[in-house]
Amino acid sequence: MTRQDTIDGARRYELPTYPRLDIVAVRGEGARIVDADGTAYLDFYGGHAVALLGHSPGRVVEAIARQARELLFYSNVLHTPARAAAAERLARLSPWEDAQVFFSNSGAEANEAALRVARKATGRLKVAAFTGSFHGRTLGAAAACGLGEYRAAAAPLVDPADAYVFGNFNDVDGLRALVTEECAAVLVEPIQSMGGVHSMTAEFAGALRSRCDATGALLLFDEVQTAPARTGHWFCGERWDVAPDLITTAKGVAAGFPAGVLLAAGSVAATVGAGDLGSTFGGGPVACAAIDACLAELEEIDGPARAQAIEERVRTALGEAPGVDEIRGHGALLGVRLLGDGPAFAKRLREERHVLVGGCPGDTGVLRLLPPLNITDTELEQGLEAIRSLL
Repeated sequence: MTRQDTIDGARRYELPTYPRLDIVAVRGEGARIVDADGTAYLDFYGGHAVALLGHSPGRVVEAIARQARELLFYSNVLHTPARAAAAERLARLSPWEDAQVFFSNSGAEANEAALRVARKATGRLKVAAFTGSFHGRTLGAAAACGLGEYRAAAAPLVDPADAYVFGNFNDVDGLRALVTEECAAVLVEPIQSMGGVHSMTAEFAGALRSRCDATGALLLFDEVQTAPARTGHWFCGERWDVAPDLITTAKGVAAGFPAGVLLAAGSVAATVGAGDLGSTFGGGPVACAAIDACLAELEEIDGPARAQAIEERVRTALGEAPGVDEIRGHGALLGVRLLGDGPAFAKRLREERHVLVGGCPGDTGVLRLLPPLNITDTELEQGLEAIRSLL
């Protein structure tokens, strides 16, 4: 199939749900993605924060191939070594000594599972969330989104006024009115990536934990984009010495293979019984082999330390650059807010310098930088120099 055949086929046979770039990805090589015409793009976006270890990382690819040859799939009705190994490693890296794991297929599905657990554990309905947040596109997750264009999609079937309440992110004083004894959970992104790469403050993180303790609501960190390791810690709460009750993650957790994870502290996990959650493909052996291999590689390269080093280099290179207003975020999830037109700059960067970056629906002046944690120093410098050259 030619390059144009691929583009024409997508336009003819796929629902027009995605605004696509005029690039036909045929292979990935570490931090680069290669178009069908042979053009190589340095990828600082990673396909929505997914390519945590770059494209087609050898250790993960080998684990997937090996597992597929041995057992491609069986449902959760049977035990599998791959699932047991992935669960053990996730639990060990979590902020609790008694963590337990539920596997799903995506971040939205993990968030849906977390909300169900919170409601069952507390016997309550309401969920507190925040303006600027994004939690997925399924009905329950979308209804909790603080970005109105995404929440509106859930409105016909889910009335946020009945089940969801919204407050302002980082508003400590507003937590008393927002989080009450009617709340099952507080759902929050430690860094609002889609909303503009806004990080919670240490004061807000501590106040959230205290308010949840006071009301009996569960604290749920949506770390679909931030974990594991991307922000300089295995999980974001470590930055503020705050342990939530539930954590969801997906995106990079399997280095590109579809997977979602819900991690629960032991006291919350004890409320879950047979039949409370389920997923046919969640926890499949190939996905779990990918998760375990990805986490093993991150441990070997010290992923959190590598993320911190990437942040330091980006801030040094761009922090005082002309045309840059500020740099937000942590680790390898950074938002470079420009003084000019963000989408136009990203387009020039892509077309003139062959560097891919992300945008932010919540703040179109922000470029999201999400490089892989194993990007080489040379590649990182090349990308930063490309950005500087256009400022």
